[in-house]
Order: sequence, then C-alpha cells, then structure tokens
Amino acid sequence: MIREVKTRCPEVIFLAEAFTRPKMMRALAKAGFTQSYTYFTWRNNKTELIDYLTELTQGPAREYFRPNFFTNTPDILPVFLQQGGRAAFRIRLVLAATLSGVYGIYNGFELCENTPVPGTEEPIASEQQEFIELYGSAPPPTREEYLNSEKYEYKVWEWDRAGNIKEDIRIVNRFRRDNPALQEFLNLRFLDCQNPNILAYAKTSVAGANTVIVAVNLDPHAVHEGDVELPLAAFGLPEDADFSLEEAFTQRVLTCRGTRQRLYLDPETNPSMIFRLLPAATK
Repeated sequence: MIREVKTRCPEVIFLAEAFTRPKMMRALAKAGFTQSYTYFTWRNNKTELIDYLTELTQGPAREYFRPNFFTNTPDILPVFLQQGGRAAFRIRLVLAATLSGVYGIYNGFELCENTPVPGTEEPIASEQQEFIELYGSAPPPTREEYLNSEKYEYKVWEWDRAGNIKEDIRIVNRFRRDNPALQEFLNLRFLDCQNPNILAYAKTSVAGANTVIVAVNLDPHAVHEGDVELPLAAFGLPEDADFSLEEAFTQRVLTCRGTRQRLYLDPETNPSMIFRLLPAATK
C-alpha cells in the first residue's frame, strides 16, 4: 500500500506509530514508513542521549530509519516533564527540535501540562523485563500518563495561561525554518564539554554554508556552566579565528575567538542556547 500511495502521491508521509521492540521498529522503517517513533522520550542524561543518537546517526539504521522525536504523546507523560517543571519542557523542546530533523509535541506541552495519574504502578517481573528490553532502562517510579487525557475527554485549553512556552516554540520553529542544518539528521556532531549536565553539539548543512551550535542544560533544577570545544577547522575556520555567533532566543550577536567557549546555562532563564555561525561578511 505504501508503495502504491507514494507512487501516486509522493508527498504523503507515513509515520510508523509504534513504540515497540527495536527489531520491529527497524522492520517498519525498512518496509517504507517515512518516519518512526523512537526511544528519545526515555533518553534524558548525557550518556543516554549520546549513545542513542550515535546509534541512529552512525549505525546501520542511518540508511533507512528516519526518527521523529516526540517530546510527549497522548499515551506518555514522561517523568522528566512531571518532575522538572517549566524548565524541563524548554529543555526537551530544544533537544527534540535540534537533535532530529523532525519532531512532535502533543497538546498541552505548550502549556507545560504535567499532571499525572496519581500513585505508582509496581510492574510484575515479566513486565519490568519487557520495559528494559524495549527502552533500555528500568520502568519509571511513577505512572507516565496524563490525569486528564484527551484520549478520554474533550478539553478546552486556555492557550494563554501563565507559564506557557509558546514563544519558545515559535522561536525554535522559525530558527529551524531559517537554518537548513537543522532540517537534516545525519549531520549531527557532538562537542566536547566536561560538565556531565551540559550536552553540546553542532550541525552543518550538506553545502557547508550553514552551521548551528547547540548547548543544553540537562538538569532542570540547577545552574550549570562549562567550556565547550568548537571544531573550528570543521567549520572552515582557523583555530585562532575571530567569529560571530547569533543566539536564537535573545538574538544577541557574540564575538568569539578560539576553540574553547565558556557557557552559563540557568534553567530558569536560559536552559539552552542555539547559535548560528555568522558568515565572515556579516561581522
């Protein structure tokens, strides 16, 4: 069916909407689905994210698997969002939107909706093992479900309620449209930063004309700072070059020099920074 539809309407997108075992997810991708669900939802710390993205961008799956990073779904309210407050939503937005070429959010994410079904569920041994096989980690200590889910009721959202992150989403989406490097996936390059709570990475477009640098504080509860090593040679610059970076959220232009840059990330004000490397002519 996919082949027939794509032959007639090549612009149609098929999403393999299945959180299932890796073997089946790979099989669905090979069968022709344009995009696939992923385990991004359960990858929160630096090691987990680097290992998983390395697998997707450098392993065999890079040839056929196109991941869609969902921050949440009607079925899943991740514990990170339940416990991390508004900062957690801003963190996961930037990770999803800049690590993958495509990302998705479910209603309520814009409003930082994070009220879960109360209580915990202690899984039986077989279910616990199945979760580990599927997602690579033990089940969360609480239920990953929305208390007032649209699966069961019609909701009227107050879209302008206090604490929303609509402006963040608008800025990120516009930045994605304006920077071809973020519309690709296999161009991901992780950058060295000794702070285990800061994930830094860069993307350069195939043509080499557009480079984006991202740094994210993975801890929604505390300030973190650290030096990020920029591979200036890979960006076509000498190691002692002066260069300019434009930051997406503040629109500030920073003049920098050298490969090592110190970043300060406060979860309350700027849990992440997204930079565009400006061409030399615009300095």
